[in-house]
Amino acid sequence: MTKKELLYYKTYTQENHSEWIVFIHGAGGSSSIWYKQIREFKEHYNLLLIDLRGHGRSANSFRNLWNEKYTFPNVTKDIIEVLDHLNLPPAHFMGVSLGTILARQLAEMEPHRVKSLIMAGAVTKLNFTSRLLVVLGNTFKSVLPYMWLYRLFAFIIMPLNHHAESRNLFIREAKRLCQKEFIRWFKLTKDINPLLRFFKEKDLNIPTFYVMGEEDIMFLESVRKIVAGHKQAFLEVIKSCGHVVNVEQPEIFNQLTLSWLKNYKQYSKTSVDIS
Repeated sequence: MTKKELLYYKTYTQENHSEWIVFIHGAGGSSSIWYKQIREFKEHYNLLLIDLRGHGRSANSFRNLWNEKYTFPNVTKDIIEVLDHLNLPPAHFMGVSLGTILARQLAEMEPHRVKSLIMAGAVTKLNFTSRLLVVLGNTFKSVLPYMWLYRLFAFIIMPLNHHAESRNLFIREAKRLCQKEFIRWFKLTKDINPLLRFFKEKDLNIPTFYVMGEEDIMFLESVRKIVAGHKQAFLEVIKSCGHVVNVEQPEIFNQLTLSWLKNYKQYSKTSVDIS
């Protein structure tokens, strides 16, 4: 039996840092989505950045290696294998877009590994528009070139002119996927709503910080509802910002998240101003 390769990962470490942050990108992206966070965050934490299967620098090594069905638990196990390989202590996990689902799945599967969760542009429920996109994608995913669909999704999720940088970044990174890999990942969409309903109903009591853009019309309202129902969930909304908050407003995002991480153990519903 051939030994399974690990996902591509990169670490930034300093001897005087004891705490780790694990960064998880979204579908069609890569760890390059965090390029506006690395310089500031590595001054305070050890960092682990991972390219998911079929994405970024994991694409060349893994394109034809997975025979098992793509599921959220299976994709999350890839991340856990990297954590095991590095013998990583309990860490903070930061996800963006679909990466927030994987971060939450990891916290569900192995909560002892998770000190806190930071959810940027979190996906907690598919609204009517996003469900319609899923139906459209599933109908045409094997017929149309996947980049047509991806560009359409990117423009609907990030429609405004000042969303262009994050929109173009995702489109550029998605070009590294092949059609077969895109279809494998897109099949996960059928599992999203049942999984998100379960996440909404189950509060893990892990400190969780949601950072959303006020223009994230697809996902913001559902995040407000989940924060209202979970004891250790908190929300900040960044003005004049869309879905990919860490790219569109990096200075504000970095300030908010670093401040929250510094004091996350002290946070309670009475001490946090929820936007």
